[in-house]
Amino acid sequence: MPKVTMPQLGETVAEGTVTKWFRSVGETVDKGEALFEVSTDKVDTEIPAPVGGTLTAILVPAGQTVDVGTTLALIDEEPEGTGDVAPRVRPGARLDTGARAGGSPLASTKGRVDGAGAERLSPVVRRLLTEHHLEPGDVVGTGPAGRITREDVLAHVAASTSTPDDEVAVSPVVRRLLREHGLRVSDVTGTGPGGRVQRRDVEAAAAALATGSRANEVLPFSTIRRLTAEHMVRSKATSAHTLMVREIDYENVERVRRRHGPSFKEREGHSLTYLPFNAVATVQALGEFPHLNASVGEDALVVHGAVNLGIAVDLDGQGLVVPVVRDAAALSLREMATRVRALATGARSKRLTVDDVSQGTFTITNPGPYGTLMTGAIINQPQVAILATDGVSRKPVVVTGVDGEELIAIHSIGLVALTFDHRVIDGAYAARFLARLAEILETRDWADEL
Repeated sequence: MPKVTMPQLGETVAEGTVTKWFRSVGETVDKGEALFEVSTDKVDTEIPAPVGGTLTAILVPAGQTVDVGTTLALIDEEPEGTGDVAPRVRPGARLDTGARAGGSPLASTKGRVDGAGAERLSPVVRRLLTEHHLEPGDVVGTGPAGRITREDVLAHVAASTSTPDDEVAVSPVVRRLLREHGLRVSDVTGTGPGGRVQRRDVEAAAAALATGSRANEVLPFSTIRRLTAEHMVRSKATSAHTLMVREIDYENVERVRRRHGPSFKEREGHSLTYLPFNAVATVQALGEFPHLNASVGEDALVVHGAVNLGIAVDLDGQGLVVPVVRDAAALSLREMATRVRALATGARSKRLTVDDVSQGTFTITNPGPYGTLMTGAIINQPQVAILATDGVSRKPVVVTGVDGEELIAIHSIGLVALTFDHRVIDGAYAARFLARLAEILETRDWADEL
């Protein structure tokens, strides 16, 4: 029977967390259809089914972190699922993977343990079986060689009975708080592991009740939101963040967009935005100011030979990922636009691998489409700088006429904001980089690249 295993999502990735199953045991799945979602420290990715058939077992429930190569599920390719059906590990059951303790990967599950294997049961398991009037063959074993563990018995009892509030697993402190505030466990949204109700959950529910409102919603951090938060705080604690802003006259870019934008969209299938212009100009400027295309090493500045340009992508408010355009200096304007579009689409559809978001050397964040004025972004460690490209709007500016006289004209104007690490970059160096960036955007012959 084909196995579904934890995939290798990148060269340096050793484990992943199953965050969601899109199919339940007994349901059919087509080959290539999204079967489950995996979260790593860099990206969330939907994994397709390797074969079509009936999902006969889920061996790793959502929320479990296991090593690459661990068997997660079994799929029966028989049309009616007539093969041997392996048991499902119920949510909340602990897997003795040995992965975090340096042991072997997840042992194969043998299915139900019959009476003949009862002598292998621990005293605790025997007592629990007796208390709940169960036979060994009634319980799915997830231990080595299918051995029944304490968690297996408890999971079986929880899944096979309706659980009143007085039997829900909560701490004595939580149970006391529930009584004091006249609440039931079902009245409270749990934010602990597996949705378990914790003290702070009861206190939040009680506070909402006291104000006469039950409209408060507790939203536990997703894996990517939690990791993004940790990364941002770590970056602020690491780098001496300094912000420098430059005004850019985008009229040269705007003329090209107006003239070639419609044909570009018809040919490529998407609009010609300001972002690829900013990206190409940034890459060119980095070639002349390489200390910004660098990382902080051990008491040293590591200047990278290639520009691997990261583009920060918002995942509908759930977090940020930074897919990387490799060897960006080799791309034309059209190629940059196509590549950035593909990576952003892949990020939002959870189709990126860890390699797609690794080894970046400089990052651009682009809040400009939302009309922002100026953004002080946080450096993407261990890089030394990040460029924010903000909103572009039509404004009156002073220009020089053909005879040298000053005139008022309407141009497309926007700000770019460079956040740099003052430990390794001085203000004058950053200012010269921004001046060169502005010069490229304002004078380069962009039409030739379309």
